[in-house]
Amino acid sequence: MRFLLTDEQQAFARALDTMLGAADTAAAVRAWGAGDHTPGRAVWTRLAEAGVWSLAVPEAYEGVGPLPVETVVAFVELGRHAVPGPLAETAAAGALLSRLAALGHDTPAKRLLPGIVGGGTMATLVVSEPGPPETGSAAPRPEAGSAAPDGPPEAGSARPRPEAASATPDGRAETVGAAPRPEAGSAAPDGPPEAGSAAPRPGALGMALDADAADAVLVVQGEELRLAAGHGPVVRSLDPARRLARPDAGGEPLAVGPAVAEAAGYAAHWAALATAAQSLGVGLALLERTVSYVKQRSQFGTPIGSFQAVKHRLADTLLALEFARPLLYGAALTLRTADVAAAKAAAGEAGYAAARTALQLHGAVGYTEELDLSLWLRKARPLRDAWGTPARCRALVLDGLGGRPGGFGG
Repeated sequence: MRFLLTDEQQAFARALDTMLGAADTAAAVRAWGAGDHTPGRAVWTRLAEAGVWSLAVPEAYEGVGPLPVETVVAFVELGRHAVPGPLAETAAAGALLSRLAALGHDTPAKRLLPGIVGGGTMATLVVSEPGPPETGSAAPRPEAGSAAPDGPPEAGSARPRPEAASATPDGRAETVGAAPRPEAGSAAPDGPPEAGSAAPRPGALGMALDADAADAVLVVQGEELRLAAGHGPVVRSLDPARRLARPDAGGEPLAVGPAVAEAAGYAAHWAALATAAQSLGVGLALLERTVSYVKQRSQFGTPIGSFQAVKHRLADTLLALEFARPLLYGAALTLRTADVAAAKAAAGEAGYAAARTALQLHGAVGYTEELDLSLWLRKARPLRDAWGTPARCRALVLDGLGGRPGGFGG
């Protein structure tokens, strides 16, 4: 099936491309990674003026949605320009509050959605599981070399627990509560971790993306939604512009009941879809920059782009990205769990493959932080794993084919 955007959707994409192209997002990303949010907030405000944050919000709360296809269109452009901030999380927060309102809990929506739509409230969202796991459920897999909370895992327990109501924006952790591994040679905020330290048990809060910049840190634990009062130390992730922090326990309760869990599942689908669109945009940007580079770089007096091996590598990268695109738009039309999972896996893997291709074909210069290429390279892997790792997404696709229930958030 071929998916074609309408003239209005294509015009929306062009308008965002033009606006972000003039915004010097590379400088905003570098500043964001250093803890200076001013340039990034300026871009955020312009995105609000363009209507990006209104796409997941219904008209009753000053939005224009829900419009998942337009959300994908917008987030592809945000990925292409490497816009910093809790992008998918803010869209998911809008979806969460909107669905809660539709289920009869409209007070949080009335309070927060106008600010989110207008750009004055930057929101981030973390969804976590409360309490101990049920009998027989698998505990979160620890990082290689670390001990499990209650000793070594039993044989056959390697399969990760479903991420239902447990997706986090951390690009490294596969399950709830798994702390992000620091980069090689870097220390955690409070020093190196103790030898054999265990990952937090289920019920411990996951990591929130850009909690230090957000005006509202929304935390879902089971059937409770609350507004966190603060957060712990900021942890540097693989992408310096993805700043992670654990929300403080407690905070102001916003809603309680089964509707919270249902709304969290709906929001997680939006987060996964938006993250997949970002991955596609990052991959397209990396491919475009790499094609331009191989046309200029010469070896033996010939542009390396004319070498057959280079052409094949670039063609494979393009095919992966183009195969992911219709899955992404198809998922936006249905919002079914299996469709969103397939799009997330395909776009995430394609974006990461584009990063590997870009790094190889740029050679040693690709490793330098001074080159703007690094700003996109370092986003591809975290986006691939955020809100559903490839393994988790493939499992959801298989569950959908077999008729088994499952989802990103419930």
